[in-house]
Amino acid sequence: MLAQQRQEAIVEEVNEKGSVLVKELAIKYNVTQDSIRKDLSVLQKQGLLKKTYGGAVRIRKKIAAQDLVASKRISQNRPAKQAIAQRAYQLIEPNDLIFLDLSTSNLELARLLVDNDKGATIVTNMLDIANLYATTNNRHFILLGGHLNQQGDAFAGALAMAQLSPYQFDKAFIGIEGVDIESGKIFNYSVEDALTKQAVLKQTKSTYMMLETRKFEMTGNYAFAHISDFTGVIMEKSPEEKYIRALDSLEVIDR
Repeated sequence: MLAQQRQEAIVEEVNEKGSVLVKELAIKYNVTQDSIRKDLSVLQKQGLLKKTYGGAVRIRKKIAAQDLVASKRISQNRPAKQAIAQRAYQLIEPNDLIFLDLSTSNLELARLLVDNDKGATIVTNMLDIANLYATTNNRHFILLGGHLNQQGDAFAGALAMAQLSPYQFDKAFIGIEGVDIESGKIFNYSVEDALTKQAVLKQTKSTYMMLETRKFEMTGNYAFAHISDFTGVIMEKSPEEKYIRALDSLEVIDR
């Protein structure tokens, strides 16, 4: 195997597993550990991984600004969002007061609720969810007002927060942009959206993180919560063991 082919294989492995060890790679590819270290140095210079003592780890990704708008994100990894929404749907009970925040997974959940009403009252600040309910006869729906956020897909700010404050929700489903398992911090990119999420976390009996497993390797500019602030986490599939350990204080719903 040529060095370039080996390096491509190493990148694929580190992206899949999250981390690799020099010793194991040397055995796997039948080369010296020095050769593997050189490979890792080349790949680090290319921005494809980060070297660590004895190995390398996957680089945490940031979301591009143009991908922050919900309407542009809805088609990304949609099967995962739909699987998460289906699991969340099973948690909703008749007469629940539910908050759905700005999240493409919540948009998929709203589609399920519109098609199969459970008798719960839905509160949201997300315009795409409001547009779904506008086409139905369902009157168990409340849209929080305010001024439009920068992306134009949700209401935010002081007026929205004032309308939010009287509510005590039974369940809330919260979208995130990334999670750092080492610190336990939960991230997003918008301060206004983060303030809404923080308020909802304080005003809800059971809060669920809507987490696509790929977001374990993403981050954001604003840490709005800690893993321990949530009741549970809903994922499209079971993640790697190291992530499960980081979430051991939560109810994990992945099937």
